[in-house]
Amino acid sequence: MDRLNAMENFVAVVDAGSFSAAARLLGIGQPAVSKTIAQLEQQLGVRLLLRSSRSLTATEAGLRFYERARRAVAEADAAELAARGAGASLSGPLRICAGVTFARLHILPHLALFLDRHPEVSIDVVLDDRNIDMLEHGIDVALRMGGLNDSGMTARRIAQARRVVLGTHAYFARAGVPSSPFDLAMHQAIVYAQPGGGTAWTFTQGEEEASVALTGKFRVNAAEGVRAAVLAGMGLTIVSEWMFSPELLDGQVCRVLDDWHLPLVDLWAVYPGGRMASAKARAFIEFVEQLLLTPPQRAAA
Repeated sequence: MDRLNAMENFVAVVDAGSFSAAARLLGIGQPAVSKTIAQLEQQLGVRLLLRSSRSLTATEAGLRFYERARRAVAEADAAELAARGAGASLSGPLRICAGVTFARLHILPHLALFLDRHPEVSIDVVLDDRNIDMLEHGIDVALRMGGLNDSGMTARRIAQARRVVLGTHAYFARAGVPSSPFDLAMHQAIVYAQPGGGTAWTFTQGEEEASVALTGKFRVNAAEGVRAAVLAGMGLTIVSEWMFSPELLDGQVCRVLDDWHLPLVDLWAVYPGGRMASAKARAFIEFVEQLLLTPPQRAAA
């Protein structure tokens, strides 16, 4: 068994969340991926993945192996690029797509740095909160949040963020601070009318679950509209921390119900189905990963 190849297969399975998605990412058949993982588990003498009809998750041993395997694969890729001189040869147009607010807050302010590192690359940015057809719009790589329904795409999860209940201090001073998820029914909610938003939510606290439905007079299908309504004190909302990271940092908004938990928000790098990621696209996604690993800093007064 090729140990580095096995590591690459395992990392792809964990990142993609399934054997079939990993196979598309690697450009090989699903049976080959399954066989490689089985051989790897046999060689290591531990189970790395827990499989069920609905999900695939890494075991504790699998998570430990994943972190080291991911670094080993990244180092091997970097060594290969260095040997070929590929790092200096990135050139030409790169067309990316991302949600309007996420890109405005977390990507666009840093693109100059990426272009400084790769001066022969040009970037065409398509901003859209919807999941547009990547082939139709000629997208090389898209940044998408939440669940992925299009099995024809190749995807890799690159980051996660908490989903939180938040609002302005003025709103909570007027309407009261909820002490349990069930109190949300008495509040005005700003509803994000996109996949990953909506009115129905299930909170967890240990073994306890609380399913609630938000009520409100304002629904909007763009994150910028959610931000504007919340900052105007119209109500509370449930969104990813990414959407309000500057305001959470400087105290314009605050989280409530922090002792309850909502499902995390996944950020995916998505490539058109059947297309291998270009070196430019891979470099850009690695750049975004590093951006999101760096905690935001409070602006100086």
